[in-house]
Amino acid sequence: MSERVITPTGPDQVQDQLAQEFVQFSVDCGVLRFGEFKTKAGRLSPYFFNAGLFDDGAKLGRLAQFYARCLLASGIEFDMIFGPAYKGIPLGAALAVELARLGHNKPFAYNRKEAKDHGEGGALVGSPLQGRVLIVDDVMSAGTAVRESIALIQNAGARAHAVVIALDRQEKATEAGRDVDHSAVQYVQGQLGLQVCAITRLRDLMHYLQCHNTPELAGALERVKAYQHRYGVNAS
Repeated sequence: MSERVITPTGPDQVQDQLAQEFVQFSVDCGVLRFGEFKTKAGRLSPYFFNAGLFDDGAKLGRLAQFYARCLLASGIEFDMIFGPAYKGIPLGAALAVELARLGHNKPFAYNRKEAKDHGEGGALVGSPLQGRVLIVDDVMSAGTAVRESIALIQNAGARAHAVVIALDRQEKATEAGRDVDHSAVQYVQGQLGLQVCAITRLRDLMHYLQCHNTPELAGALERVKAYQHRYGVNAS
């Protein structure tokens, strides 16, 4: 008798499967590593996610597929894509290409860190910002980049509507050097009123470690659990 394969049927199951595939992909690419790493907030994190290591065409194309699948599964509607400088630029461009391939062609724009005073000039490049704008980034640490993007979008007469990110660390944000009781994602959702779509979350990373008890990952799960206990927030 052949083995029966049961596939996810509901949106939660689809998201869980997507998240686990993405964690594995990130580990295989060396983007997600386990050890001891110092964060911008000065915390010693047992894992590190460096999206800059999606560093060739094949990896970037596969990454765009994950972003697109996450968005389409979320049901979030939007009119155009915005990639904040610098990491958001290739992410937004790759996502726009993948969505067009899937039949969802959307305008795309990005910003410069410094406005040009020659040529086309200005700080914005690409399609004019209009309608409901989707912001694309890798990891949301403090929400600073999102707030800057919102200001640019509003000044152009459009509306920041949603954010899609690769990883939600689900940990306390810092303000004025102090930990607060909400994460950056929760702040963007609750205080700024934007929808947030994350391909994977800390809880998905922990589930991956539970299912991959290898010598290379020995002790990683306990260190991540301890970190989550100290800095984690309730699920977004």
